[in-house]
Amino acid sequence: MADSDRSNEHLALYAGSFDPITLGHLDVLRRARRLFDRIILGIGENPEKPALFTPKERVEMARSLIDDMVASDPHGAPVQVEHYSGLTVDFAQHVHASAILRGIRNITDLATECQLAITNRQVADIETVFIVTGETFAFTSSSLIKQVAALGGSLDRLSTLVPPLVIKKLKEKRDDPSNPLGRLARDQLVE
Repeated sequence: MADSDRSNEHLALYAGSFDPITLGHLDVLRRARRLFDRIILGIGENPEKPALFTPKERVEMARSLIDDMVASDPHGAPVQVEHYSGLTVDFAQHVHASAILRGIRNITDLATECQLAITNRQVADIETVFIVTGETFAFTSSSLIKQVAALGGSLDRLSTLVPPLVIKKLKEKRDDPSNPLGRLARDQLVE
């Protein structure tokens, strides 16, 4: 696509840590593909949350799941997956995003996300578009998924919250005694 064509393109940056990516994330992305010309799923780092999966692992999982999504619905916007570090607004400007895409699960998310959206608009002159996730995913969070995995809960019972690929990767982490998740599950300790 020529640069002049890109200036009219509606590119959304769907940013998050996606640690791990959930069915709620994919639900938001699936519906956003009908609204934008192109979407970048930006996998960033949240310094306030310890990561379970490396950036490389998160990118690989997301690409695989998105490839499946695009194959099953080729008519939506193309999606690319990229890892970034630093501020989301800086990355959004770098990729010339016309909006930052955010999923809203519940009223608590809305309050936090509105504050962030206003700040992003004032600081970086970029709009935020909210998509309310499907009601099935209103209380799904990556943190909850990690907690269930760390406490030795049945990972197969997470099948309504995360794709099978994520369950497989969580099992691998939990079965690895050198991985913090494996140690936590084995010792039944959570800080």
